[in-house]
Amino acid sequence: MISLLLVLAQAAGAVQGDPSIVAPGAKLERLFGDGFFTEGPAQAPDGSVYFSDITFVKASGYQAGHIWRWDPRTGTATVFRSPSGMSNGIVFDEQDRLVVAEGAGFGGRRITRTDMKTGKSWIIAGLYNGRPFNSPNDLVIDARGRIYFTDPRYSGHEPVEQPVQGVYRIDPDGRVSLVAANAGKPNGIAVSPDQATLYVASIDNGSFDENLSPETPTLPGRMALLAYDLAPDGSAKFRRTVVDFSPGVGPDGIGVDRDGNIYCAIPGRDRPGIHVYSPAGTELAYIPTPETPTNVRFGRGADKQTLFITAGKSLYRINVERSGYHPGF
Repeated sequence: MISLLLVLAQAAGAVQGDPSIVAPGAKLERLFGDGFFTEGPAQAPDGSVYFSDITFVKASGYQAGHIWRWDPRTGTATVFRSPSGMSNGIVFDEQDRLVVAEGAGFGGRRITRTDMKTGKSWIIAGLYNGRPFNSPNDLVIDARGRIYFTDPRYSGHEPVEQPVQGVYRIDPDGRVSLVAANAGKPNGIAVSPDQATLYVASIDNGSFDENLSPETPTLPGRMALLAYDLAPDGSAKFRRTVVDFSPGVGPDGIGVDRDGNIYCAIPGRDRPGIHVYSPAGTELAYIPTPETPTNVRFGRGADKQTLFITAGKSLYRINVERSGYHPGF
């Protein structure tokens, strides 16, 4: 069974680009393949990897969304929490608490934080200006403990109640602020190691509904990796487009290494996989994936040079030559 999974992972093709980013012989390994639509990998202090399984309720036979935990000691995954609130992005904070972006489609449409010792959870952002969020998608924590998250809408039956698809910040005191309303349809998000740049992935498919007929005309919008100046007070100001992917598909989830390079999960038909860019927007490396990639995050500790990748129904990993950046640890 393991050999078959390795063959599947390697079928995507060989890595390309700068060998100081990814060694030519690096192999993609499939760790799990029984999900519906995987997202948001995050490694816990004990080495286990938590990731979302977005089940798109009707299409999955009315499954209610799951968070899986992959155990490196056994090589198996078990359900950590279900219903998941239709979790998407996941991150661990400096106190090793699980912070989750819960989306729409019978989900929580909120940001929650779970104490991993007690299992108790708190809602840390549920409304903005008295109205529910559209569908919190992905999130990142900066060195000051502030949480930034994106709030697009790709699917879900609930009304769209926010006037913009924005980028928000949650301060340690619980205050929620809208920091950007000009990112198009924001998705992945990351902070540079020097805390000076907030990276936002825009992937505007031109629709709020994943169930549209393929024959229905849509008008896709911004498809780009964007850079914002991040001020010490947590405010963000648009600086430039790092990479413009139009007329192709923009990036989904993103992560950064300690040298400031950006790792983007690109789901388009043309070269789907993980594309690595310098802060200037130069492509440095490319890791093909056999399934459509949704997110990419570095591990920690002994796995600091490991990329964990969600794609299709699966969770993958690959060793790289750079160490990942995690604010706070």
